[in-house]
Amino acid sequence: MQIIAHDPARFADLPDYPFAENWLAVDLGGGVTGRMHYLDEGPKDAPPVLLLHGEPSWSFLYRKMIPLLVDAGLRCLAPDLIGFGKSDKPSDQSFYTYARHVDWLKQWRNAVVPELAGLFCQDWGGLLGLRMVGEQPDRFAFVVASNTFLPEGGGKASPGFLAWRDFARSSPEFRIGDILQRATQTERSPAEIAAYDAPFPDEASKAGARAFPQLVPVEDDKPGVAENKAAWDGLASFDKPFLTLFGEDDPVLGMAGPQLARRIKGAAGQPHAMLSRCGHFSQEDRPAELAEGVIAMAKKAGFLA
Repeated sequence: MQIIAHDPARFADLPDYPFAENWLAVDLGGGVTGRMHYLDEGPKDAPPVLLLHGEPSWSFLYRKMIPLLVDAGLRCLAPDLIGFGKSDKPSDQSFYTYARHVDWLKQWRNAVVPELAGLFCQDWGGLLGLRMVGEQPDRFAFVVASNTFLPEGGGKASPGFLAWRDFARSSPEFRIGDILQRATQTERSPAEIAAYDAPFPDEASKAGARAFPQLVPVEDDKPGVAENKAAWDGLASFDKPFLTLFGEDDPVLGMAGPQLARRIKGAAGQPHAMLSRCGHFSQEDRPAELAEGVIAMAKKAGFLA
């Protein structure tokens, strides 16, 4: 197995992404160490919010939200998950597991922002972030979730997700920029499409992106079902502000917003919304509304003045 490091030349001149690089060495397991890249924008003493991306994107997805959040007085921390963005990429699909992804992200959080933090999560950012909230609710001040869920088996999955899982597994062509283009309601520029392609120069570098959909525990025999069920105990009783802002035009997870809100104590009475003209990658389609939601929940939690 190779550990593929990023090629800086592929990330030159990214549009609207002037952010400094930050790096953390992570124990990947099996005697392997990798580097995780992350953004850390805003004053170091400002209230921190974690911005967790999903599949198959990276921290570039948050370039429109970060300036708005920093201007409001927040510190934004956005990691590139292992296998994505500028972070190292193991080339073996079987090396990626749900448990390892959780562990890698916990290592990053414990090292970089161990204090109380807010959370914005989308797609796999929620499968990881909501698990962490359920396991350690006292470490989170508020949550804003978009187009995500914490699955716990049962075999319930949308036709859109099943088609996506099959495509990620078997399609001979897996063009990441095109995937982002198809899953948004606003047009991506050629430079933006190239930015989403930048982390993935060849098939070996796409191992993590191809693996992620296969790891979602929608069937009862999938690894992660027991852990997610246990995490739901803490997540359901999370009584701090919890807001859902989901995209009406997301065929995979759009309708999961009301289901998620109904199950979490802190979601009661919040101004949940289904956003129009908003696809799966809501950060591209409605960044201002998402940022406003984060700021509102941070203030409601007393986390931001």
